[in-house]
Amino acid sequence: MRFIQTFELLPFLDTVVSLSAAFVLGMLIGAERQYRQRTAGLRTTVLVALGAAAFVDLAMRLEGTAGAIRVIAYVVSGIGFLGAGVIMKEGMNVRGLNTAATLWGSAAVGACAGADMIAEAALVATFVIFGNTLLRPLVNAINRIPLDERALEATYEVVVTTRAEALADIRDTLVEYLEAAQYPLSDITTIERGEDTVEIVAKLISTAIDRKELDHVVDKLGRLPAVSHATWESSTAD
Repeated sequence: MRFIQTFELLPFLDTVVSLSAAFVLGMLIGAERQYRQRTAGLRTTVLVALGAAAFVDLAMRLEGTAGAIRVIAYVVSGIGFLGAGVIMKEGMNVRGLNTAATLWGSAAVGACAGADMIAEAALVATFVIFGNTLLRPLVNAINRIPLDERALEATYEVVVTTRAEALADIRDTLVEYLEAAQYPLSDITTIERGEDTVEIVAKLISTAIDRKELDHVVDKLGRLPAVSHATWESSTAD
């Protein structure tokens, strides 16, 4: 049998050590993800680390360092596709980026373990776990700091819902109110919301938006007889 001819005990034990290290370290990373009920939990993280280690170890056994380098490049690309699968866009929000980055880190742990760099694999795993745990309080603290929107470039949109027959008049009034408040338009679009209803979206780009003044403009628009709804929203561009 080919297995009997090619089997070598010491290289096999080396593979056992590499895969075991990848399994344990991937499990430690995945346990934190599973506890927080993330899309990629314990099993996914372990399999990513284990798979990366197995491929790199196989390349090391067959072609040495040169082969391992080529396989690592493919592992990085493959994990990129896997990570894209856990990223979801919900309106203006994007979810899953941290989970995708964690999978990437798990693959790095596995690649280090497969290349017989167990200490380096443990170090990477430690930093990945610390990044997902110790940095969380700092992130929460930063998020609680009030945002100075005047210091940022933000995109503002004024949205007005009106009757189709009043579209031209309401659009002219919207432009007039915004220009009177010295908020020049970047773009204005119309979206049909039904047979008799349209939505006017006026986009502003400014670093000097006064929220109270914009509220006043929207309030005046909302009082017009032909307007059923008026509001504004903003999103940070930088």
